[in-house]
Amino acid sequence: MIQKEQTKKLVVFYFALVLFLSLGFYYMLKKESYWFFALPLVLIVAYYYLVSLDKIVLLITFLTPLAVTLNDSSLGAALSVPSEPLMFGVLVLFLGNLILVGNYNRKVSTHIIAYLIYFNLFWMFVTSMTSALPLVSFKHLLSRIWFVVPFFFVASPMFRVKKNIHKFLWLYILSLTIVIIYTLIRHSGYGFDEQAGHWVMTPFYNDHTAYGAALSMFIPVLAGYIFFPKLSSWQRITSLFFFVLFAVALTFSYSRAAWLSTAVALFVFLLVMLRIRFRWVATGTVLILVLAFSFQQQIFSKLEKNKQDSSTSFVDHVKSMSNISSDPSNMERINRWASAIRMFEQRPLFGWGPGTYQFEYAPFQLASEMTQISTNLGDRGNAHSEYLGPLSEEGIPGLISVLLLVGFAIKTGLDIHKKGNTELKFLSLMVTLGIIAYFFHGLMNDFLATDKLSVPVWGFMAILVSLEVYHSKEVPAEVHQES
Repeated sequence: MIQKEQTKKLVVFYFALVLFLSLGFYYMLKKESYWFFALPLVLIVAYYYLVSLDKIVLLITFLTPLAVTLNDSSLGAALSVPSEPLMFGVLVLFLGNLILVGNYNRKVSTHIIAYLIYFNLFWMFVTSMTSALPLVSFKHLLSRIWFVVPFFFVASPMFRVKKNIHKFLWLYILSLTIVIIYTLIRHSGYGFDEQAGHWVMTPFYNDHTAYGAALSMFIPVLAGYIFFPKLSSWQRITSLFFFVLFAVALTFSYSRAAWLSTAVALFVFLLVMLRIRFRWVATGTVLILVLAFSFQQQIFSKLEKNKQDSSTSFVDHVKSMSNISSDPSNMERINRWASAIRMFEQRPLFGWGPGTYQFEYAPFQLASEMTQISTNLGDRGNAHSEYLGPLSEEGIPGLISVLLLVGFAIKTGLDIHKKGNTELKFLSLMVTLGIIAYFFHGLMNDFLATDKLSVPVWGFMAILVSLEVYHSKEVPAEVHQES
């Protein structure tokens, strides 16, 4: 009887297989369509949407560095495929579950970082209603929501299982490694030329700055894994291999902002090791900014004397960071920043609307500040700043929401590092340094509107919240040893 049952199942299986292959080859040969072969994958993904949203979030994490962006310049819309459609599916299911079941962890939903995200999204909604281009702004708001929900509100409870934290980090690392190998092979065909280094990572990253930002976020993570507690020798060697690969990729990215961001993360690491208090660092940073603003004329006068352009020479390329007199990239950033400030001055409270900068800044450019790469067509990006962009698009409250979010994320990470056991110290510091690297990079570029950087940024914040909510009361290893 058992033999007959097994035979029946085998017959049904092979019948279904033959039917599937027949239909697949029919569509391929007669209709020149290959979509039918993707049906099993679609069904598997649909199944996990219903039974395990955690696995979908991890799948999206792996797919994000490999996703390709489709643009619609008429609406300022860009869709990253397949990651963003999958994120939208997570958003719909999460909201449906929240409405019907409502069993979300209150410690996560009432965490200070969660409240600051609510404020950020609320103000984006308000400024979308007052926007110069409401359709663009509401699309921008929607994309922000489908980034935040999967990688903060779904991921935070998911990370109560520590293995999921490591899976999240390594899935992005492994996927980015594929992009790195592709980029280095392609770059080698151009002799690792500096100009080619700006675009050889396409179509996966739109240019070297976004690619460099991702590398700078994960280099502190990989450095932490080299010394992470309880890892075997081969795991440390593997982490060292990836660290070296990422360092090489960072070097050949020719992204000066990414180099500087990585150096700042290293500097903060040294401050933490020296146990210098966060409030002193924050006070010193504010003081430096005040002095820089007070002596801006003298500083700009000094910088204008630097004539060093971008170069394949590492030293010369570093020197060119402060060249604002002849380096087109630096000069264009000054043009974008100045335009953002003028836009803010005209609409200081509500701004021009989320996502509208690239369509509205052209009239605010001055002929004396425009460069050979300037445009009036709204087709070459944003304000090149995670701070001036929100200031011009969402006014003073928009900028405040970003500053508070960044400040409390860093504070949360450093607090966990100070109080946690050895494992928490490593995880919190690795992730906090990644956040610092990104938001320092954000002084010069703006990528939170893209999945490539939103996934790690919101994911890193979710890790910090999860460590504090679910793991902060874990007994340090040294206490176990004493008892």
